[in-house]
Amino acid sequence: RELGGYCYRVLGSASDAEDAVQETMVRAWKGADRFEQRSSMKTWIYRIATNVCLDMRKAPQRRALPMDLGGPAALDGGTPNLATRPAEAWIGPIRTDRLTDDPADAALLRDSVGLAFLAALQQLPPKQRAVVVLRDVLSWSAEECAATLETSVASVNSALARARSTLAKADATIERRPADPSETRVLEQYLAAFEAYDVDRLVALLADDVVFSMPPYELWLLGAGHVEQWWRGPGEVCRGSIGVVTSANDRPAIGVYHPAGDDRWEPFALHVLDVADGRLRAITHFMGPEVFAEFELPDHLTSATR
Repeated sequence: RELGGYCYRVLGSASDAEDAVQETMVRAWKGADRFEQRSSMKTWIYRIATNVCLDMRKAPQRRALPMDLGGPAALDGGTPNLATRPAEAWIGPIRTDRLTDDPADAALLRDSVGLAFLAALQQLPPKQRAVVVLRDVLSWSAEECAATLETSVASVNSALARARSTLAKADATIERRPADPSETRVLEQYLAAFEAYDVDRLVALLADDVVFSMPPYELWLLGAGHVEQWWRGPGEVCRGSIGVVTSANDRPAIGVYHPAGDDRWEPFALHVLDVADGRLRAITHFMGPEVFAEFELPDHLTSATR
């Protein structure tokens, strides 16, 4: 799982990370007779994985979140601009249990798989991205990192310094912060209010500067007032929905199902919630049913199965 988490942080996509791990294992098996034992097996495997990830990211497209593309939308009562971009343009969520099975990793895990941090990582050159993950997330030594990337310790340290500077400017540094103790309460209140489609109760959960986004749509909203406008306008389409609780990127999440008639609800969006100081500071809707398979959520719900 550590290798999968490494590939996910570098690539920003759960499906790409899974493909990278599989390709790494294939290359390692085919090249086992060339392993010279001048480094550890782990370093050798990560060297292969890094090369696989770099090969996969040679395309100029960097994954992003809507907030990386422009300013927030201003809802003025007109029809909102719902321009979209293809799936490969966006940071994607990942099931938390695919990242680690070690509870000791929890505090570091939160920041290093947060959606905003992953988007900031994508702005780094690929090798700087790998250095940050190896050094600051996996806590490898500069020597181990240099061996993995087949470069010098000085080069690793220089790349890390540049990467940290870039991330700091984006307010995306890694700190060991525990989960907000109110997360479970906020999740339960959000789910109950959303299923009832009680906008007043939903708004009461928001931080004043909450960020709301819905990949693959470029549109995003800033501030509780604008999110309330959305919920009382275009968001009305969600009335009658029901949800299934899960966890994404070490954050509470809900698979939301829309009513499809005849006692049936079908996948609509995964809501990933970021909680701080007892309030929702970010809500990210990953739209479309495709993400439900990654989270092993049902392909539909009925009254008997909800």
